[in-house]
Amino acid sequence: MINVFIGYDPKEIGAFSVLSHSIHEHATQPVRITPIMLSQLKSVYKRERNPLQSTEFSFSRFLTPYLSDYTDWSIFMDCDMLVTEDIVNLWNMRDDQYAVMCVKHDHQPKEDIKFLNAVQTKYQKKNWSSVMMFNNAKCKALTPDYVNTATGLELHQFKWLNNDDLIGEIPQRWNHLVGYNEPNPDAALIHYTLGGPYFHEYANCEHAQVWFEAKERALHVTQREEINNAA
Repeated sequence: MINVFIGYDPKEIGAFSVLSHSIHEHATQPVRITPIMLSQLKSVYKRERNPLQSTEFSFSRFLTPYLSDYTDWSIFMDCDMLVTEDIVNLWNMRDDQYAVMCVKHDHQPKEDIKFLNAVQTKYQKKNWSSVMMFNNAKCKALTPDYVNTATGLELHQFKWLNNDDLIGEIPQRWNHLVGYNEPNPDAALIHYTLGGPYFHEYANCEHAQVWFEAKERALHVTQREEINNAA
């Protein structure tokens, strides 16, 4: 079973749903998807929202190893994404010498504001944590107490690891940053990090049509007349 945790924010419910369907749609092995949803984490996640957070899961994402009982591997991803390829291809990149694996972006945004007027924070290793494969047994430092009290930089810059040698690398096509990376029609995981096409101001961004087509498939139901016409 491939365990996938997706950040959940009430402002982007549609994005979560379309991403979830896109994973299942292409997968050739069973996948279990769990939302990182604050309303379900009240007993373990206590920290107050920071004004610089652009989503509800900015910090709670680091509970993934705890929610996995620190066993096996788990994948975390933001909700503003779309998977266009079999997630088994990502899963098969797991390497036990690492505690966590991600795309090691050199992401230096120039704008100060992104979707829904959220502040665009700038720091080293930005967007490394937007897709992570956790080797959960090697991530026991990420206890609920630590996630509740560590600074944002300590979490997102992987300060909970002994050293950066424990961070493995996955190909950039598994976290393609729309609007930053060079356009890539073969991206396996599209990340609408500035804002997804479901927001009016980003409706014409790269891979927007791919997302809208995926949305139609996610909402599909077969009507009686279609069955009758096919008979």
